[in-house]
Amino acid sequence: MSFRLGCWVVAMGLLGLAAPSRGQAGQANPSGASSSSPAHASRKAASVAKSGPDAGSVKGGAYRNASFGFSCTIPAGWVLRTEEMNEVPQDSGASSRTAEGGCPHTGCVLLAAFSRPPLARGEDVNSSIVIAAESVFSYPGLKEAEEYFGPVTEVAEAQGFKTVNPPYEIAVGAKSLVRGDFQKDIGSRVMRQSTLVMLARGYAVSFTFIGGTEDEVEELIDSLTFSGGAKAGGNPAR
Repeated sequence: MSFRLGCWVVAMGLLGLAAPSRGQAGQANPSGASSSSPAHASRKAASVAKSGPDAGSVKGGAYRNASFGFSCTIPAGWVLRTEEMNEVPQDSGASSRTAEGGCPHTGCVLLAAFSRPPLARGEDVNSSIVIAAESVFSYPGLKEAEEYFGPVTEVAEAQGFKTVNPPYEIAVGAKSLVRGDFQKDIGSRVMRQSTLVMLARGYAVSFTFIGGTEDEVEELIDSLTFSGGAKAGGNPAR
């Protein structure tokens, strides 16, 4: 599985997010990003994130990441699949988590939580929270969080999602994030996705929330808290 923001193979079509192939991933650049030599980008990435992003931990029903300064409450009864999401085929060439449980310097999924096991079939949308961190130097020229929505939107639309709200800025405590909203019709159901992105410590950190209704997605977003106690929110469509 290629590593890209929010674009994970998280379920049998019901969650709608699929990682681009390695060829597609290599071609995806943020809108307006400038090109740079791979060797130069690799040197900069190594100098900024030698040990990889903080993997954080789950305790007492919440995921916490002190390095990035946030926590996220996990709904009771949900299942965690973080380790499985970070497992990759040995011949894929992609990086998996280190033996110590940390993340490689290129990044990894920090949290993958689902209302039911991803492969379990159900009548309703399998609500989910996927938090990931990727080195900004995977995208040469990336300077703003909004630029990260170029490949995110491309992959979402390829999976049948339509943009409801293009990227817009929201303030969450002392953090400035960019949020985009998508939805996808699945028969009589509607799958809603909101992704929030921030740039921090040399990484693009994405928070993707999926649910069957706007209220459900907003409730999941409200579980996200940054240092200082502020919570996320602010869908302009509401």
